[in-house]
Amino acid sequence: MALNRSRLDRFLSTTINISRRDTRILFAQGRVQVDGRTASDGNQQIDRFTCITFDGTILQDNKPRYLMLHKPVGVVSATRDTEHRTALEILNEPENSDLHIAGRLDLNTSGLLLLTNDSRWSSRLTAPDHKVEKRYRVTLQKPLNDSYVKAFNQGMYFEFENLTTRPAGFKQLSLFVAEITLQEGRYHQIKRMFGRFRNPVLALHRISVGKIQLCPTLSPGQYRELTSEEVSHIQGFAAHTRFL
Repeated sequence: MALNRSRLDRFLSTTINISRRDTRILFAQGRVQVDGRTASDGNQQIDRFTCITFDGTILQDNKPRYLMLHKPVGVVSATRDTEHRTALEILNEPENSDLHIAGRLDLNTSGLLLLTNDSRWSSRLTAPDHKVEKRYRVTLQKPLNDSYVKAFNQGMYFEFENLTTRPAGFKQLSLFVAEITLQEGRYHQIKRMFGRFRNPVLALHRISVGKIQLCPTLSPGQYRELTSEEVSHIQGFAAHTRFL
């Protein structure tokens, strides 16, 4: 979902059905406001979150939203699915909600799932170059030992894709439970990495994305709005990057 930018005069021309030349008269008369200020330049760039009024009537006033969901096992990270409930379906939001998922989780993975209607924010979150760390708690079928640490820290070569994973953090929490930190999200990456040890993953749960941690008071299926600090944390990943 792209956060399309457009010229103000083009938006007005389309929205109130006048020519772009006639919009100049509206600007000269001070009849158009952008984010509470009188607009005078039709070349001004706007996006879907720009508040625009004409003669006191609101033409556009969309608000960015940022949510964390405790995704249960058995729910897919998709907008539509014919076999399983989707993350959007378990939200108590209107059917025409423009929310989308920022960083997916597999069907059988639970934990922190982020959703937004702000595509610039989600692009910052998911762009590989930003190396946003994601932490998972993993429950294994077989006991763990010290040999896992070096293998995860070095990265692993996957012949099918002809690539080596980035180094991953490994912290053993108990005999059968580990905490894994990734800076990428290859297909079934954690399960495949433990597969090298022939140790099946019994449960996989995402704890955090960057500094955003799953709220401990959220039960599976519950969600809440992100705080301003949580939102700003992700925005800071690409302050130097230009998004069109």
